[in-house]
Amino acid sequence: MKTDNNDQASKRRLEENICVHIFSVSAAMVGVCLTVIGIIRVVIKTQGATTIADDLLAMNALLFLISCILSYWAMRRQGLAQMHKIERVADITFICALIFMVVICVIITYEISYHDSMPMLHQSLRRFSLMQPLTFA
Repeated sequence: MKTDNNDQASKRRLEENICVHIFSVSAAMVGVCLTVIGIIRVVIKTQGATTIADDLLAMNALLFLISCILSYWAMRRQGLAQMHKIERVADITFICALIFMVVICVIITYEISYHDSMPMLHQSLRRFSLMQPLTFA
């Protein structure tokens, strides 16, 4: 009986430990996304370049924020089963956000390296942008 309580307490600590790591890294990645968005906006203003990377990074920051909120929610749950379900969703969201970050890095690398030499591909990538810049008449 005492062993079962120790095993359950050990499992609970391990689950909380995973949630803490997802929470802290997701929060840091939100900050990274916002910093890179700021840097890209400065480059766009100074060089007149266009890119969809800042739009994609904004969406990625939201994914990391969702992961952060879910992991915090999982840490606050009392039941181990509920905590585990929420932690699993936070984990999947976090992994998806990391994969999306790699895709964005590839797009940024393309934009830096091949922007002038391949305008057709740049135009097709721009069509995928969900957030169009505001224009005032």
